[in-house]
Amino acid sequence: MVTLKEIKEEVIEEKEESKKKSKKEKEEKKENKISDLPGIGPGTVQKLEDAGIYDLMGVAVLSPAELGEMAGLGEAVARKAIQAARKMMDLGFQTGSEFSEKRKEIFFIGTGSKNLDNLLGGKGVETKSITEAYGAFGSGKSQLGFTLAIRTQLPVEMGGANGKAVFIDTEGTFRPERIRQIATGLGLNPENVLKNIFVARAFNSDHQILLLDKVQEMIKNNEPIKLIVVDSLTAHFRAEFSGRGQLADRQQKLNKYLHNLMKIAEQNNLAIYVTNQVMSNPGMLFGDPTTAIGGNIVGHASTYRIYLRKGKKGSRVAKLIDSPNLPDNETIFFVASKGVTDEESGED
Repeated sequence: MVTLKEIKEEVIEEKEESKKKSKKEKEEKKENKISDLPGIGPGTVQKLEDAGIYDLMGVAVLSPAELGEMAGLGEAVARKAIQAARKMMDLGFQTGSEFSEKRKEIFFIGTGSKNLDNLLGGKGVETKSITEAYGAFGSGKSQLGFTLAIRTQLPVEMGGANGKAVFIDTEGTFRPERIRQIATGLGLNPENVLKNIFVARAFNSDHQILLLDKVQEMIKNNEPIKLIVVDSLTAHFRAEFSGRGQLADRQQKLNKYLHNLMKIAEQNNLAIYVTNQVMSNPGMLFGDPTTAIGGNIVGHASTYRIYLRKGKKGSRVAKLIDSPNLPDNETIFFVASKGVTDEESGED
């Protein structure tokens, strides 16, 4: 007959075995680095990092010719390294159930407005996704970016991500004094809030692209970045590639940039919020002629697409234009001293 003591000992042994297994799995995951690939030494790792490749996924998606050119490797060695990276990353198919389980990693950053959160599915801006807001000047695009950069720092139970934010400023819109005002309105220490937002002014499209490599370096150095704000996404691309003759080049470059943003979001489980400029479509005879810049390239790359405009009595109207899982809908919110909110009072 099995005694209670023996049962307890068996349970303790099982728990210890489970802990050891979990620890071993974590260690195995940590061990998989670029330097573990065949034919990749410290010098090659440095060359790849200089080219913006910091992880196995970056190697796995390259062609042998691309890897060979970046790292100075022969095609056979490059092919072998890529195959090893793909094997380590397990880049094959998975069942819908497995994918659903992986989706549980996703979290949300609250906007400060229940109405706006509900428009986006109930909880706010989603990680592993690109949320795009487009609209005319003064529609609240940048204000939403400021609010998200602050709310990212809140604990998870308060609708935050307990992390830091990166703000890529292409139009000179970032204002520390506005960050202080919103932080104070939310009862937070404004100086601590500012310390947790990394700001970079992008002076042209190449600089804007380069800054994504800098973000990856920061993440590699264990900065807990949970949000990247790009305000605005298309300003430099629009200014530098003017006219129909340069449209294809602009779209190609913009497409690559958006794919890099999505790759960072997927690999690091962080949220991307981008603002976009608008133009008037002269071919539209009825309805609102306002159209987002970037065409289908930006439209398809954005997971959630919101159109913002000014409403009545100082309100802002947000219309969900595109989403993979939500119906088209619209709501109102306000921009107040404490950022984006549902309250009309205290409006700026």
